[in-house]
Amino acid sequence: MVDRFYKMHGLGNDFVVIDGRTAPVDMSAARARAIADRRTGIGCDQLILLGPSAVADAQMRIFNADGSEVEACGNASRAVALLLGGTSRVETLGGLITLEAQGDQAVVDMGAPRFEWDAIPLAYAMDTAQMPVGWEDLEAPAAVNVGNPHVIFFVEDADAVDLACLGPGIETDPLFPARINVNVASLTGPNHLKLRVWERGAGLTQACGTGACATAVAALRRGLVQSPVTVSLPGGDLQIAWAPGETIRMTGPATHVFTGTADWSQFG
Repeated sequence: MVDRFYKMHGLGNDFVVIDGRTAPVDMSAARARAIADRRTGIGCDQLILLGPSAVADAQMRIFNADGSEVEACGNASRAVALLLGGTSRVETLGGLITLEAQGDQAVVDMGAPRFEWDAIPLAYAMDTAQMPVGWEDLEAPAAVNVGNPHVIFFVEDADAVDLACLGPGIETDPLFPARINVNVASLTGPNHLKLRVWERGAGLTQACGTGACATAVAALRRGLVQSPVTVSLPGGDLQIAWAPGETIRMTGPATHVFTGTADWSQFG
């Protein structure tokens, strides 16, 4: 059966979005991995599968390029906001989120961050505001769960960190039983951060919306910046607003690149 898909991106973090709300699509890790392959598939950082939901306007399932299914994706949430239009509520493995399309921009209410060690999750208890651990020159990170798990290192120069080398080892360290997204950030102003992200299951990407949320929250928690925070990623800027006891609001663009059709049975 041939189905329509949408190729989209948020600041260069790219997606294949399949709308299965009326015609369900059978998706497995192997099939998602085959679709995401940039040489033999369609190619993307994440595959997004929309489906019906009993508690929201749609359900959003998120598969990384390696086929693993994850809880949240901020950039994909903005892309889905543009597809759905208006204001909508979407069910994810990380919880319910609220999306609002505003032209080529979208505002996403990502819900409240979590800081408990077992909510990240970590393998054992420790202070998540400034963790007593390190990997080579990366030390004393923060950890935040924003629907998915993140560890954040504040450094003098985010561009100087060899994240392609250090990221895989930190992602899969036994301290993180569900693996972890790895963020390195540097302060460039009173409400401005520069960020690079090694994404769990996807590697280095041009942008990571949940990483921007987690990093801004960690910086606000340490008193390094003021809200709202501009987070500059290789692909562009996101605006993150948060205060203790409130939910995170992320604002940024998304782009529809093209619409295509595919027979998903051809991908295994």
